[in-house]
Amino acid sequence: MKQLEEMIRQKGIGIGTDIVKVDSFLNHRIDVGLATAMGNAIYEAFKDQKVDLILTVEASGIAVALTTAQAFGNIPVVFAKKGDHVNVGNDVYAADVYSFTHKQMNSVRVSRSFLPEGSQILIVDDFLANGEAIEGLLSITRQARCHVVGAAVCVEKGFQEGGKRLRAEGLKVLSLATVESIEDGKIILREE
Repeated sequence: MKQLEEMIRQKGIGIGTDIVKVDSFLNHRIDVGLATAMGNAIYEAFKDQKVDLILTVEASGIAVALTTAQAFGNIPVVFAKKGDHVNVGNDVYAADVYSFTHKQMNSVRVSRSFLPEGSQILIVDDFLANGEAIEGLLSITRQARCHVVGAAVCVEKGFQEGGKRLRAEGLKVLSLATVESIEDGKIILREE
């Protein structure tokens, strides 16, 4: 997606060889116009699929999940919560997910009542690195006996194995921008 790629070129910061810092417009401070355009782009890629709800993980994926849900006609968004929450209770689907960003294992949970059996689900997230978050959400959807029509991410780290592995497993994965590498603090995007 050209608009996202241009924003990454202008405001993205590469740290080391594996950190893509885009918090000035994507996941700390959110450019609402860009988030809306990304939601519309995801909709265009999946509009021929029946989608009942959008599934993401708290917290950074929520903004684009919402704009995607709006593009689909205001369908529900469900986000997997990290850790234990008294208000969620124990009647949940759960999966353990390793966070590349936080370098820790998180248990993510979704109330069973929010994932009706047979639902057609589109997974949306801000980043795809090693694929752990999406794998965790796929586990939850299998537990719920739902069908995943695909996954969409704003930024894929193409130099990590997650996207390649998920595609090899047969999952349709849309990446709005793919980072090929980071060289001397500069983010190099894959030319599609």
